[in-house]
Amino acid sequence: MTFLPGLAQSALPTMVVWDMAMTAYNFGHGHPMAPERMELTARLARSLGLLDLGHVTVAAPEVAGDDELCTVHSAEFVAAVRRVSLNPDEPDLERGLGTEDDPAFAGMHEASARLAGGSLMAASAILDGSAVRAVNFGGGMHHAAKERASGFCIYNDAALAIQKLLDGGLQRVAYIDVDAHHGDGTQSIFWDDPRVLTISLHETGLTLFPGTGFANEIGGPNAQGSAVNVALPAGTGDAGWLRAFHAVVPQLIGAFEPEVIVSQHGCDSHRLDPLTHLNISVDGQREAATAVGNLAARYCGNRWIATGGGGYNVISVVPRSWSHLIAVAAGRPVPLRTPVPEDWRKYVQDKYGALYGVTAPELMGDDVDLWWRSWEVGFDPNDEVDRTVMATRKEVFPLYGLDPWFD
Repeated sequence: MTFLPGLAQSALPTMVVWDMAMTAYNFGHGHPMAPERMELTARLARSLGLLDLGHVTVAAPEVAGDDELCTVHSAEFVAAVRRVSLNPDEPDLERGLGTEDDPAFAGMHEASARLAGGSLMAASAILDGSAVRAVNFGGGMHHAAKERASGFCIYNDAALAIQKLLDGGLQRVAYIDVDAHHGDGTQSIFWDDPRVLTISLHETGLTLFPGTGFANEIGGPNAQGSAVNVALPAGTGDAGWLRAFHAVVPQLIGAFEPEVIVSQHGCDSHRLDPLTHLNISVDGQREAATAVGNLAARYCGNRWIATGGGGYNVISVVPRSWSHLIAVAAGRPVPLRTPVPEDWRKYVQDKYGALYGVTAPELMGDDVDLWWRSWEVGFDPNDEVDRTVMATRKEVFPLYGLDPWFD
């Protein structure tokens, strides 16, 4: 077990949602959404000692009930998922069930509803005070919309958690999405709800699915400014990505003053991800998690629900990135130069080495330079990232009384 420093007195009660039953969310051999991602993350987190901390509770999720799912999804859609789950050979393509992205499989409803149940359980824990922070790395199904599955996502667990928080009496919830893909499903569900601020930083829809998430998407007529999108150019690296995050997210969170932050930490922004075109490191993803946690501490009394999401480099990236997410949420960040525990590396090599043809990483970080330019040093109109950031700031900042040039 990796040595971790002594537990701080201020350690916050933290829930980690995990059970092997979650790996039943399985679209079949060869599909990018490999269930091994979850098992390897949980195993690495445990090897690092994170799941054995005294203030961390590991909780197995229940399958969400239809009444819970229908708080954000239509009853017709839930019924369609149930039908296709029982009869995978009879897809419902109109609702995105049985497509190439979302192949139908037996038990699909229960598997999807279990992931959803994890984020609902996290929201319940935040509401009743049994946890201040919660991580459901098996969640983050942000493409699922009210009436349709999409992009490997059946039920939108993050949206369900947000709605549960609202139904529990909260007035303002912020959703921060750092997946490489636009969080279109979550945005659409709360498009006209001024109680929910959705912020998505992603690769531009000009080069990546789902082809949405541009700066001019700012929310419905009753919630102008409630949707915020930073559509980053393909190839954006750590410095540009972190500059964009810090030029947009903290200012809007400060103006909105949410009571809870719900975040989606798809790690498919990594430079080794096979489906995307960003150039982010595990180090940068850890920095983003740290930034979100700091915002929760500053504005939300530390209340924070973090989910997983995309991420298709199953061995080298996903387990490290999400273990860092758990560590940050638990207030026990793992240094980037920490060696990856040998027992985990051996397990990976023995079980997956031949299958994936890769060697397990040796360190918890990618050993990169995370220096980035603060927005305060000035706007460069010749820089594509800066133009993207400015487009977003011009659309949204004035709606919060912020100056797009200086705040």
